[in-house]
Amino acid sequence: MTLRRARRGLLAGLLVSGMVAAAAVTAAPVTAAAAPAPLSPSLVEQLASATGAPMPMMVHGAMVDDAQAAVQGTGMSTVTTFDQIGVVVALATPGQVQQARNQPGVTYLEGDQPLELFTATSNQATRGAEAAKTLRGANKQPLDGSGVSLAVIDTGIDPTHPAFAGGKVVRNVKSLCLDESSTDTGCVLDVPTDVDTDTLSGGGHGTHVNGIAAGNPVTLSDGTKVSGAAPGSKIVSLSTGAVVLIIGANSSLNWVLENHDAPCGPAASATACPPIKAVNNSYGPSGGGEFDPNSATAKLQRELADEGVVTVWAAGNDGGDGSESLTNPPGQDLTGGILSVASYHDSNTGTRDGEVSEYSSRGAADDPSTWPDLSAPGQNITSACRPQLLICSTGMDPQNGPGLLDIGTYNTISGTSMAAPHITGIVAQLFQANPDATPAEIEEVLKSTAHPYADGADYETVDGFATSPDKGTGMVDVVEAATAIGASDR
Repeated sequence: MTLRRARRGLLAGLLVSGMVAAAAVTAAPVTAAAAPAPLSPSLVEQLASATGAPMPMMVHGAMVDDAQAAVQGTGMSTVTTFDQIGVVVALATPGQVQQARNQPGVTYLEGDQPLELFTATSNQATRGAEAAKTLRGANKQPLDGSGVSLAVIDTGIDPTHPAFAGGKVVRNVKSLCLDESSTDTGCVLDVPTDVDTDTLSGGGHGTHVNGIAAGNPVTLSDGTKVSGAAPGSKIVSLSTGAVVLIIGANSSLNWVLENHDAPCGPAASATACPPIKAVNNSYGPSGGGEFDPNSATAKLQRELADEGVVTVWAAGNDGGDGSESLTNPPGQDLTGGILSVASYHDSNTGTRDGEVSEYSSRGAADDPSTWPDLSAPGQNITSACRPQLLICSTGMDPQNGPGLLDIGTYNTISGTSMAAPHITGIVAQLFQANPDATPAEIEEVLKSTAHPYADGADYETVDGFATSPDKGTGMVDVVEAATAIGASDR
């Protein structure tokens, strides 16, 4: 926050007569009170429609102690705390929000907001399957993401699905921060790794996304072979329920920040439960919006990048023509290792010269900071589902899984929600190839090796990359990226 201080120069003259010479004394300057802490646009909207009842919001402090003192001093109710970024999630009345603006050390007040799921595997187009067959990682194993855990923040996961058999889900976490399933103000709850957390209204999205990122290779009843991008990796599922709110999503990001080194606890071996190296986010506000560098989301993902974790965002499903930015705001962060992913359509042929999906959100043509970073398959993607769940029931082509009872357990859905987990899984492959790589290096190699398919807007050179408002630097190429970062030939 910029403190605006007014100084008044006050000159006090003191005249002493007699034997003492005259002298002039300058009084200490008087400093005006600091301006109130700013409000985020989402909080301004909340206040405009507030009824006076407590509402969820976030208090940012110069230090976490400042935020906690402001919450306590104004009588708010604490929901949870993001210690590393100095943020307290609280329930506050409009009056308490205004009081908190003037509390010492408070830098920003942020509102809650609803998010939508960006609901459309093609490992042939990405060359991911080819990389797994021809390259090895630093652990001398085929390049399938082994030795890496992936965090997926979504509606949840069905660990009993054949896509996740064999102990693939190593941690199952449920965020209860003011979501549809609970009025409790507790935030993060551990559930057994064999419990289905993807059962609420609107469920199925998380199971599908997890399958794209890291699902087991299976052969469907019609002979179709389906595999996640990184089938050798482990999954840490963070369920926010069917209604995704920014506080619940941020609580999950904060959990990853606090636990990425040892997601199953210090007693678990890194072999059984590897560190988290990438986190998938296939959700965002409808219609895009402007990136807010003061938001808790921005602070959390920048801390994650500093600590070696890549954050992946779906670009959004609002289409556009480049006249304005419709991309997902957190993905616009220019910090190295924070990726925005557009949806690519290979026309179900595995081609690398297909089309950018019509629904994939475009950035503003005159503002490259809003453009996606790169593209991945997101249209007509087959992955894990359950036919009784809402998202899965919208699929175009239900198919039976490998078992006799796996009826309709795979389906085909489209969206940038499906493009993002391709990249998340590919990031696991790259970290397997070079465990010492930084998130910024991962981003650089993905963008510099992407295949520049011709469809859509023209490419322009920005910061050394040929990129575009609709598809970024082009279609991800796992073989080229993995080779560039250090994968070895088998």
